[in-house]
Parts: sequence; structure tokens; C-alpha cells
Amino acid sequence: MTSPTPPAEPQFADRTYRSTSALVCGVLLLVLVAVMAGDALLRGEGQAPWLALAALLTAVPLIVAFTLRPAVFVNDERIRIRNPFRTIQLPWTEVADVRAGYSSELTAAGGTKYQLWAVPVSLRDRKRASRAAGRAPHKDAYGRFSPGAGAGSDAHRHSAPPIAAADQTIVELRGLAERAGEAAGGTTTGTVRWAYEVVAPAVVGVVLFAVLVAIG
Repeated sequence: MTSPTPPAEPQFADRTYRSTSALVCGVLLLVLVAVMAGDALLRGEGQAPWLALAALLTAVPLIVAFTLRPAVFVNDERIRIRNPFRTIQLPWTEVADVRAGYSSELTAAGGTKYQLWAVPVSLRDRKRASRAAGRAPHKDAYGRFSPGAGAGSDAHRHSAPPIAAADQTIVELRGLAERAGEAAGGTTTGTVRWAYEVVAPAVVGVVLFAVLVAIG
């Protein structure tokens, strides 16, 4: 008698990292472009509607590429980086390092580096976090908490020092990469795919604009 097949492990949704400020900026820019180009399309004369169409074909994909599109999707097995013009998918076993200097980047096992557009580094956030960490109570050489705001609070004593949002994201990604490396596994290889759905309409818009300018 065969034993029953154990139930498959539940599949959880990917954790997603995105820039909220980029999303807001992208939506506002799209609204602005739509209003300006829409007016020219509806009420323009001569080449104006065609120029507006060319502007839409060029501007909309680029705005989407640099504001709405960037995202990082992760789970316990792999990371998927959606940058403006490419999507990179790597198993954690092929990730050598994840770090944030003046920008966030991932280094693959072969040495190739990929920028994480969805995790922008803010020097202002780092300075703010550094000031907050400096004000937080800390232990001296004898294990005593230094005086200061909240020094007697258990919540302050046991809480981790504040860090910038981008640095916190990098810490989480690095932790996933390290755990996956210790677990060993898989023969899945990485893939890189160009975002033709973004590139193609932008190129068409540029060509159309050049043709309209050439014919006067």
C-alpha cells in the first residue's frame, strides 16, 4: 500500500519593493502629459495633432519606465528586478552581494552588477536616521544606558537603531540571499529580458517626430 503524497508546500506571494515617491511622481507626470497632449490632439491644427501623438508615444513609455515600472520582487528562491528597460531574474544562489552606496545594486556570482531602480538611496534619509541614532540611548563600557531622551524606556532600550529605508531594504535582501546560500540548491539559471513593450513605442514616437520635423 502506497503512502499518501504529502501536501505541497504553500506558495506565498512575492514580497514587493517599490518607491512610493516615484509612483506619485509618475502619476502626476502622466496626468500632465495627457492634459497637454490631449488638448493638442482635440483642438490642434495642421501638424499639431500628429506632433502631440508623437510626444505621447515618446513620453508616456519613458515616464512609465522610470517611475511606475521599477520594482523588486523576492521570495525564498529568487529575486526579480524590474528596471526601466530590463527585467533580471536570478536565483539567490547566483547572487554574490547586495549593497547600497550612492545607489542600490546587486552583484551576480559572475561579477555582473545590476542597479536596483526600485530602491533609491536618499542621503537625506541617511542623515536623518544617523541623527536619530545619535539621540537614542546607548550602553557605555559598563553596560549602563547613557542619559538622554527616553533612556529609561524599555522600548528604547530594546529597539534597533533607526536606519534609512533603502538601507533597511538592502539588509532584508542580503538576509534572504545568505539564507538561500546556506540552504543550497537548485539548478535554475538567471535570465535577462529587455522590456520591448516600453522600448518599441518610444522608438516609434521618436521616428514619427523626426519624420514630422523633416517634412515641415
